[in-house]
Amino acid sequence: MAEKILEVSNLSVSYQERRKTPFEKKKSIQILKELTFSMERGEILGLVGESGSGKTTLARAILGMIPYEGEIAKAVSSPQMVFQDPYGSLNPARRVGWILEEPLRLRGKMDAPQRKERVASMLQRVGLDEKFADRYPRELSGGQRQRVCIAAALMLEPGLLIADEPVSALDVTIQAQILELFERIHSEMNLSVLFISHDLRVVYQMCDRVLIMKGGQIVESGPVEEVYFHHRHEYTGSLLSAAGIVV
Repeated sequence: MAEKILEVSNLSVSYQERRKTPFEKKKSIQILKELTFSMERGEILGLVGESGSGKTTLARAILGMIPYEGEIAKAVSSPQMVFQDPYGSLNPARRVGWILEEPLRLRGKMDAPQRKERVASMLQRVGLDEKFADRYPRELSGGQRQRVCIAAALMLEPGLLIADEPVSALDVTIQAQILELFERIHSEMNLSVLFISHDLRVVYQMCDRVLIMKGGQIVESGPVEEVYFHHRHEYTGSLLSAAGIVV
């Protein structure tokens, strides 16, 4: 039986709407509504839904960045996230080597030579020469920056990686290269990946299973082939049709 690396049970997230006047009563807006699902070790699980469906909110809840109701059980101590925007995800005042070393410094289990060796190894793993450690983010292309972001997320060998629209800010050619990188590191590191995307073609290419979200709820889930070609929910069909996927 496959090991569960993530189990989410009855997960709900609500926000308090800002008051327009001091006398107005605050309203609670529910973003996620009793989500339940699990992930197996080594799996790539797709998460699909239109903007505002709650995908990023779910990712932030899993990472412990926001309060929630329900239960989230993780078989890893520190899941990491690769964000959509590689331009805003890196400290522009620091060199790449410093950025990659920082999580190792905070953990405090390696000396300086060991950290630098680890940085060089990780840069090579994501397809960059170790000389990139001396560059600033502004000196890199979009694809190179996203490779650095992926390297930073992998420095502590997280076991679970959340990728939030990781290629949507890149041009088509670079997208293909980054997706190929995700597939390779997934295989090499037996990494579990929660892959968030609005692009159903990319999800079909990358993922083992898929969750379809609408209005803060999971409306359909299952193996990619089953959901794409034998879907039961009308919303899934509309997403596939909008993506030009005829089923």
